[in-house]
Parts: sequence; structure tokens; C-alpha cells
Amino acid sequence: MTISILRTAEAWWVRTGAGAARIDTAASTTAQLLADRAAIDAAGDATTAVDDLQLISPVTAPCRVVAQMTNFESHVKDAGMDPKTVPLTFFRKSSASITGPTGVVVRPAHVALLDYEVEIGLVVGRDIPVGTTITDANLADHIAALVVTNDVSARDVQLPQTQFYEAKSYPTFTPVGPALVLVNADELARFGELRLRLSVNGEQRQNALVEGDMLYRPLQALQSLARFQDLCAGDLVLTGTPAGTALTAPPKPVEIIGNFLPPAIKWRAFFARQAKNPKFLQHGDVIEASVATEDGAIDLGTQRTTVRFA
Repeated sequence: MTISILRTAEAWWVRTGAGAARIDTAASTTAQLLADRAAIDAAGDATTAVDDLQLISPVTAPCRVVAQMTNFESHVKDAGMDPKTVPLTFFRKSSASITGPTGVVVRPAHVALLDYEVEIGLVVGRDIPVGTTITDANLADHIAALVVTNDVSARDVQLPQTQFYEAKSYPTFTPVGPALVLVNADELARFGELRLRLSVNGEQRQNALVEGDMLYRPLQALQSLARFQDLCAGDLVLTGTPAGTALTAPPKPVEIIGNFLPPAIKWRAFFARQAKNPKFLQHGDVIEASVATEDGAIDLGTQRTTVRFA
């Protein structure tokens, strides 16, 4: 049975059937909490109503935030690419972009095209030095928990620069939570049964099952990262998003014509067309993102954030 950990500015909590029980721990970081499993297990029966808690991200910063690129077949096709040709690749986000599950997503004044991407976050449970051997048998030793994340993106910054770091690293661009859901090997084996959902103002935008859509699973991701990247307990690995984001590839004839245009003209035409797309996030929009199995046995919860223009 999964254990859901909540965090407020004052304390860590275990979610119970009746509410939340405070954890008696001196941990100030996610890594420290994961190392204090005895305190988690000893959380008492005294409960507080979850609705009375002002939740913040259960993943603490600073930490590494590593994300997989175009890792769902449906999203790859949406981007106008062939899933058979997409390699396993990563990019980094600043952990200063981490925010809580109920706050605001702030669009910087110079950004026009703000997009959303619901993702499953893997929370590293123990240090993974470069060269670590990770297998199916020990995967659960390295992944301590799962979280709901939203990989918010400034598309008009991302695309012309052909790099992701700035466009995905502004403050509040990585909502995390509500819960840090601790999983064991049996529960992690059900990863393919997780369904990702995201809506904007109650309108469903993304709805996909991991099974049959995710190209590279957590085992492959960590095996690849362990070849070149140290990871530490408390680090966060985002595993990609399915189709349904605001940004989609232009029709093939338009794309072909655009390839013959000077870059400045091509991007001006592209962004003029995208500016008419109503799916990009607007001031006051409410984003709801959730991840769970259909039977509810693994439920990472639902985050609700509101878009605010700077």
C-alpha cells in the first residue's frame, strides 16, 4: 500500500484515511525525510484535516531536475516526428522553478505562449553515482516515490533558441505535488497502469495511459542517466508528457514552405499563427493535473494551480 507524504512550511505529514498525521522528524529536505523512514512509519493517529493544510512542494530545492524529452508516442506525433526515430534524451530545469501544488504559475511579461505538460516525476531515493548498475530487480531501491508535476513551458522562448533550459526554468514553472507517494517494488511494477490527466478551466486537454504510449520507461531512463550523470537522493526526474499540449506541429505543407524562409521571417509567421491558438494559457486559467491508476490503488493526487500574468 502506498504512503502519501504531504508537506507544509512547518512540517511533514502522512496522509491517513481521516486526514493527515504529523511526522516527528527534524528533516528539512526531501532527502533527509526519505532517510528517516522510522519517523514516517511512526506517525501517530492524531490527524489534521488535509483541507486545513497549506501544502507546498514535497520535493525540496535545491536539487537536480532532469527531464525526458518527447517521451510519449502521442506527443511525438503531435510534434510532427516519427516515434521510431526518437532517441532517449534529457534536458535540465532549474530547481528554482519548483513550486507547490496549489499556488500560481506566473507568466513573465516577455512571454506570450505559455504551455502546460502533465508529467510523472520520479523522486530518487538513494545516491546514484555514475556507473551504478540499475536493473529491474533493484529499480525500487533507487526510486523512492512518485509525484505529479507540470512542466510549464514558454514556447516562444524555447523554440527560437532551440534549447529548453531558460524556457522551462522560470520561477513557478515546475508545480510539484500535492503528495510524495512512496512506492515499493510491486507498486512500481504497475507504473504502466498510471493515467495522466490535465484540464484547463474544466476542459480536458490531456488524458493518456503510460502503457502503450510512453517510449522509455523509468528503468531505461535511470540506466541511461547513470552512464553520465550523478543523481542524489531527493533529485527529481520528469518522464515526459502525452499529446494534448497547446503547441502542435504545423501542417506539413506549411512546414515545408517555412523551411525556405529566413529564420526571422519563419518565426514571425509561426508565432503570429500560434497567437491565435486559444489553448495557450491565459491569465486566470485554472490548471488541474492528476496521475492515478484506474482502481485508485496508486493515486498521486491532483494539483490545482492558477495562471497569473506578471
